[in-house]
Amino acid sequence: MPTGSAPQSSEPRTLVSHPELKSQQSLPVFKSLGEATKGPLEKFLSIFADVRAGEGLGVILLSVNVFLLLAAYSLLKPARDGLILTEFGPLEKAYSSVAQAMLLLFVVPAYGWLATKMPRMRLILTTTAVVVVNLLMFNLAGVSGMRIGIPFYIWIGMVNVFLVSQFWQFANDLYTEGQGRRLFPLIGVGASLGAWVGAAAVPRLLRQAGFSPYTLLIAGAGVFVLAVLVTVVANRLVTRQSDPQAKQAEAVPLGKAGGFQMVLNDRYLFWIAVLTVLLNVVNSTGGFLLDKLVVSDSIARYGIGPETEAVRKSVNTVFYGSFNATVNLVGFLVQLFVTSRVMRYMGVRGALFILPVLALVNYSIIAVAPILAIVRVGKILENSTDYSIQNTIRPTLFLATSREAKYKAKAAIDTFFTRLGDFLFGVLVYAGDKFSVALSVFAWLNVGLTVLWLFAAGRVAREHRKRTV
Repeated sequence: MPTGSAPQSSEPRTLVSHPELKSQQSLPVFKSLGEATKGPLEKFLSIFADVRAGEGLGVILLSVNVFLLLAAYSLLKPARDGLILTEFGPLEKAYSSVAQAMLLLFVVPAYGWLATKMPRMRLILTTTAVVVVNLLMFNLAGVSGMRIGIPFYIWIGMVNVFLVSQFWQFANDLYTEGQGRRLFPLIGVGASLGAWVGAAAVPRLLRQAGFSPYTLLIAGAGVFVLAVLVTVVANRLVTRQSDPQAKQAEAVPLGKAGGFQMVLNDRYLFWIAVLTVLLNVVNSTGGFLLDKLVVSDSIARYGIGPETEAVRKSVNTVFYGSFNATVNLVGFLVQLFVTSRVMRYMGVRGALFILPVLALVNYSIIAVAPILAIVRVGKILENSTDYSIQNTIRPTLFLATSREAKYKAKAAIDTFFTRLGDFLFGVLVYAGDKFSVALSVFAWLNVGLTVLWLFAAGRVAREHRKRTV
């Protein structure tokens, strides 16, 4: 299902999969885009990416939109980790990822069905409203004394991938392939900045403002509300600038094919799914190494028992707030100054290999020296690259697919196949715990998995070339 044959350097046209609109594919999304004169905003943004006339305000709004989404999640992530690690432990955290994958077998088809029934804005408003209400319920349960660590971990893991995936589905629907290659790195700056700001706020909120992990849930809900308001404004602005024919794409109902069906029947989507699984097995295993060392360190410092649980809960939450803030600061700087240049000079296909090569080097070092300071630095480098360059590659790959694939197959890959990687990681952790496997063995296992990841990246690059050259 290739969607275009334009060379890599050209500006492809609108991608529309519905038969009634195929005849309109030759029309550009924005009128006289290359002919108009850039305003001051476009000239400033051109320092960081190839922003053209008329695109500036829309890019800013989408950057703010994803900034708020990632800021909200970064407020919730340390609370998630602090609660489950203190109330339960690293093994339960790993096994909770397995539960996520199992639940997504049912949630992904339900989301695909919902996407066929609702226009995109109603879909976004509905899903965000559900998320906000659930956060308020978790807050009430937590402050009442219930141990919410495991259910909240499972829930927020699914919510994160769905909301972020949904945002990039929305962005894919607004822009052509050529525009996406140019603008997604700049929009991604908002994601990296939001993740950094949200994570950096956590230690201050806990230490100086008297927040608890449960208070962070209320703060996250408020930020999600702001994010959806910005989505509404961005949708109106960008679609108003579109040609009338392009606007009709939103109203055209999606086909009945399910996301899983599309992934299994399309070689390009299949290898993206395989790459996603391997990436998340490697990343989750690295996170497990860090979790084990963090818990061991806090127990060594404060002891174990009910009398120290509250202290360790706050200490672990502060550690992950600081860790995530560093990851997101580095990711923001890479996104701002490096990602657009990588995409411009290496292209999407070349950029696919950056993260697996870094992971290969990282886990080779950790396998020799599995200590907290080294694992922390290695994970900062790995995660920051994932959150910047890799997170820009992911949605860009779907610019060369149909509208159905952008909404359904992408949702399946970003949710189920992401958590399938976590499921396989859970199996590895169970086996490792049963046979008392050393942490260094997990690191060597990651080295082998990264080699497979490089192979999958090569297959994705090959299929991408067929669709875009």
